[in-house]
Order: sequence, then structure tokens, then C-alpha cells
Amino acid sequence: MGVHLLTGDDSALLSTAASELVHRLIGDADRSLMVDDLDGDDYEVRQLVDAAQTPPFLTDRRVVIGRGVGRFTTDDVSPLVAYLADPLPTTELVLVAGGGRLAKALTDAVKRAGGTVTATGAPSGKRDRSTWIEEQLATAGVRLDSGAMSAVSAWMGEDAGRLRAVLETLVSTYGSGQKLSAAEVAPFLGDGGDVPPWDLTDAIDRGDVSAALTLLARMTGSGRHPLQIMAILHGHVTRLMRLDGAGVRTESDAAALLNLKSGFQARKALDQYNRLGGTNVARAVELLAQADLDLRGARELPDGTVMEILVARLCRLTPRGSGRR
Repeated sequence: MGVHLLTGDDSALLSTAASELVHRLIGDADRSLMVDDLDGDDYEVRQLVDAAQTPPFLTDRRVVIGRGVGRFTTDDVSPLVAYLADPLPTTELVLVAGGGRLAKALTDAVKRAGGTVTATGAPSGKRDRSTWIEEQLATAGVRLDSGAMSAVSAWMGEDAGRLRAVLETLVSTYGSGQKLSAAEVAPFLGDGGDVPPWDLTDAIDRGDVSAALTLLARMTGSGRHPLQIMAILHGHVTRLMRLDGAGVRTESDAAALLNLKSGFQARKALDQYNRLGGTNVARAVELLAQADLDLRGARELPDGTVMEILVARLCRLTPRGSGRR
């Protein structure tokens, strides 16, 4: 039969992928006879192995699911690694990550057993992410025009697990196959999800105060702590600070200095440094330092207000007319 390992950080995507896989494996057979589903913090690896080693009864195969296997340490998974060296041919073993960092020994054992490892998360790159969304739309039978596609992508942000529920709602409302517009989709989107960190820093680099504050609100509204956002901004400004006085003029030199593999990122940093100049980079460092003190109680301001002031001031460092793209 087979071994299947599902990985990813989004619990909703993991759960959906596991449900779809198990449904395919069962087909039209009787689930009550075929499936042994182990979940929660109470079951042990030995129970999972025992279930996987049990021959089927009144069916030609069994489906054994082990959820949250990321909570097990390398020592914990030793019995499972041993089982995977000679898995029972009548068992479909489905291992679902989650609960912690997946033991490398387990991933390696799955690969040696000829199993499949499926990453359930959405890609981080914009182009790959758009392709992934299109694949999810096709699977759900939903068609969107370009405006609706942009609206859904912007609304989803980094919370890819939110997409499936919206697609199901759209299908139940409009049916499948009909091309939907942004106006038809908008009532079902609600508040936007988290956004990639570079969306915020790009808006700041453009000097776009309105966009940057909107993105900041989405990040904080999705659960990011102000100090986490501070770390993102600090890393961004630190790159610019390292370029100050270094005499770097080319993309390749900037990549070497900043230890970046991506020439695109190096070019963005170099272009922004050239727009700001050393004086404004130094001012950005001062603004970050003051905001950090304010978040720790130097002034009696709400954390949200501190971050809004910081982001707006960082935006205004970009000379007018030089940052908007």
C-alpha cells in the first residue's frame, strides 16, 4: 500500500489535505471498518505502530492516521522508524504533522520507505502564490475574473487556510462554473488576513503612508505582536545601515555585503538606500530606537499608536516623488 506524510504550519490546510487524502484512500468502502484515526496528546507512537501492523478485517486494506506527529521527539519515533523499514503492505499510513517540529529521522524514514511527502502550505512568492490560488479555485470549481482574483489574494494575505471556507461559501451561493466579479465576491471576504512582511516594508519604501498603515493594521489584527513587527522593521533598516558608507554601487556587491542570495533583494535595498541617503537612514534608526523605548513604557501611549506613529514617520523619510512605483 503506501505511506503518506503531510507537512505544513497551517492547521486548517493540514486538516483539509488529510481529509481529502483519506477520502481518496477509502473510496466507496466502509470507513468504520477501514480507518483507525489517532489524534490528541494522549496517544503514543507504539499505539500508532500497533495499528499500522494490524491486518485488515473484512476489507482488503486499512487506513491508519497519526495526527500531530510533530510533537514526538527523535527518540519517540524510533518504533515508527523501525516499522517504516518494513511496512505492512495492507496498511495505508497517513502521518499528519503539527504539534511541534517534525523529527528529521521520521521524514527520512518515510522517504526511504518510498512514501510521499506533501507540503500543504501556500508558496510565499507572489507568482507561485497566485498559481496556488488558481489551483485551489479549479479544485473547488470556482471561477473569478481578474478583479475578484486580486481581491481574494489581497484578502487572504498569509492566512492561506482561510481560502477553503470562502470557496465553499461561494460555490454554495453561486454554484460552480460561473465567473464571479469582485463585487460578487466582496461580501464574503470580511476582514483581511495577515500579510507578508515585505508588503509592509515595500509600502514604507514607497512612502505610501495610507497603504503602510492599512498593512500594519492587518498584521496586528492577525495576531502579530508589535515587537514582532519591530523586529521586521529593524531587520529592514539594518540592511540599509550596513550599506551606509560602504561605497557599494552594484547589485552583486550589495548582495555580497548583505549576505543575500537574491539579487532582487539586494537591488531593492541598494535602491532604497540611494533614495534615502545616509542622513535619513540614521533618522530611521533613531525612530526605531525611540519606538522600542515607547513600547517598553517610556511614554504612556498604546502600543498600536506607537507603531502607527513609527510607520508613518518611516514612510515620510522617502523623498516625495522618488518612492512611488
